[in-house]
Amino acid sequence: MPQISIDIETYSSVDLKKSGMFKYIESPDFQILLFAYSIDGGPVYVIDLAIGESLLPELITAINNPFYIKCAYNAMFEWGCLSKHLGYTLSIEQWRCTKIHGLYCGYPGSLETIGKALGLSSDKQKLNSGKALIRYFCVPCRPTKANGNRTRNLPHHDPDKWNLFKEYNAQDVVTEMAVANKLAAFPMSDYIQREWETDVRINARGVAVDMSLVKAALNMGYNTRSALIEEAMNISGLRNPNSIKQLTSWLEKEIDEDIHSLNKETVSKLLDREDNSDTVTRMLEIRQELCKTSTKKFDAVEAAVCSDGRVRGLLQFYGANRTGRWAGRLVQVQNLPRTYVKPLAFARELVISNHTNALRLIYGSIADTLSQLIRTCLISAPGCILMDADFAAIEARVLAWLAGEKWRLDVFRTHGKIYEASASQMFGVPIEKITKGNPAYELRQTGKVAELALGYQGSTGALVSMGALDMGLANEELLDIVLRWRKANKRIRDLWYRMEEAAVKVVSEGGSVSVGPLIFSREFDYHNNLDFMTIRLPSGRKLYYAGPKIGVNQWGKPSVYYMGMNQTTKKWMRIDTYGGKLVENVVQAIARDCLSEAITRLDKAGHRIVFHVHDEVVIESADAFPPLSEVIRIMSAPMPWAIDLPLDADGWIGEFFRKD
Repeated sequence: MPQISIDIETYSSVDLKKSGMFKYIESPDFQILLFAYSIDGGPVYVIDLAIGESLLPELITAINNPFYIKCAYNAMFEWGCLSKHLGYTLSIEQWRCTKIHGLYCGYPGSLETIGKALGLSSDKQKLNSGKALIRYFCVPCRPTKANGNRTRNLPHHDPDKWNLFKEYNAQDVVTEMAVANKLAAFPMSDYIQREWETDVRINARGVAVDMSLVKAALNMGYNTRSALIEEAMNISGLRNPNSIKQLTSWLEKEIDEDIHSLNKETVSKLLDREDNSDTVTRMLEIRQELCKTSTKKFDAVEAAVCSDGRVRGLLQFYGANRTGRWAGRLVQVQNLPRTYVKPLAFARELVISNHTNALRLIYGSIADTLSQLIRTCLISAPGCILMDADFAAIEARVLAWLAGEKWRLDVFRTHGKIYEASASQMFGVPIEKITKGNPAYELRQTGKVAELALGYQGSTGALVSMGALDMGLANEELLDIVLRWRKANKRIRDLWYRMEEAAVKVVSEGGSVSVGPLIFSREFDYHNNLDFMTIRLPSGRKLYYAGPKIGVNQWGKPSVYYMGMNQTTKKWMRIDTYGGKLVENVVQAIARDCLSEAITRLDKAGHRIVFHVHDEVVIESADAFPPLSEVIRIMSAPMPWAIDLPLDADGWIGEFFRKD
């Protein structure tokens, strides 16, 4: 099929990063400035729309022709912009996204970084002049006497820069095509393409927002924060009591003790001191409150909401390019606080009606309550209701299935009480005794922290990170818990080592090695100098580890190293892995495939998914009697590629989003 490779440059007064592409595009002053394209790898042409040129009729015909594939880097943006420019929604099925292809193969998301990671020649690399040119032509400028008090730079204001911008636009098409050619030997399957198409439609649909709650919460948060800072200034005499440096210095003088941090844990420990004065105690309490009074999430909602009261573009397809899981964007729905306050609806009413004192009297901390209400600003549209359904313990179920840990599978196929069952296995106590009211019930907490921390080869450090010490467990107990859990889960323990051995073997010797339903392989494209370790999942999807090599880990054993994005430094560099980490990657990837299959089924059944989070989907329904049972049935149905994987789901119906 013929292919059109496209890159565009645009203008809008809306901040793209803060507000997202959908609000950016709907702005009245949105404009496509430059349209660069190439047909079937031929010469790149640039159409200068900013000076009055227009898209050629034959080009518009090709853009609408289903027999022409439209290809772009971050294609959802080009698709959305061209749909706005042409005045009708283009068919997303005709588009291919090179960025998603790169993420699928384990590469970073930016065009500049992937070009370098793939080793593109200098004539194929993205030009580094782009950022300055985009700042000059694509966003509003500050009016000054020197620029005649204009708020926007146009081509005639600097013709030389404009010509450079056109070169930059054309070079992006060259780089995009070079990336696509490099990755051609490792194609995405058709079903992943269809997943992306569904994702674009979900992002474009968006979810309704309760702006009355958002605005009221922002106002209440600002007033509460201002009152706390004023109180702290009166108590301490500090000019800025929210300054960590100033507050640390003040506290050190008051308690005669060195303080190295004012993080959540340190402040809690300082509050536990018995010899604190009333002023010190109150300053520490204010510090706790100020840490909770951030309204950034509400700010993000306000910045992103479109003119019809919906926020769009909340999801990034293949946001975690090792596992393929979705990532959050804008409001970051993947990382919102849980909702514990009850009754939740009444708390919302008090905020909307600005009853600050009543809210404080009934719910305690204003800051904490507002934090929990962030989820609830995502609501059903008028005349609709939200349905939420999520998988139960999906990662634990996948881990048990992958390892063939029979007793765990029996738990998930019957009562599902994995924390109690784990404690029973670890301590030899009948599970029926681990119930509320019995002394043995305290073992459930140990089973819970062990389940959360140890499945991916974690040890005592993982237990501490998961809050074992805060739960009342002693340091000297932790190693015994690790050993008991591993003894009770021998097949999971064996899976760590089997997967590590398989990875080392294929990287060292090539070929393929099977581990249960997984296939480890070494794959090459000598022509393009690409080399991967891959893991084929039961769904048929592959995980890619670029440039694998064997090195020696911190324990002096052979280990697989590969090229990846360091999550701390955000640099493309060599990273090592081990059995437990590989198991984590695979388990999370299979859980992701379960969610994807459920989304596909729900979409085909006509359910309007507005967003999803990790292991749950949120649906907007206009039915008088929303079919939650049908949604749960679809979520719980066996996977076609893992018939014996025991799945279960639960859900709720309501007017606003929540998480119990």
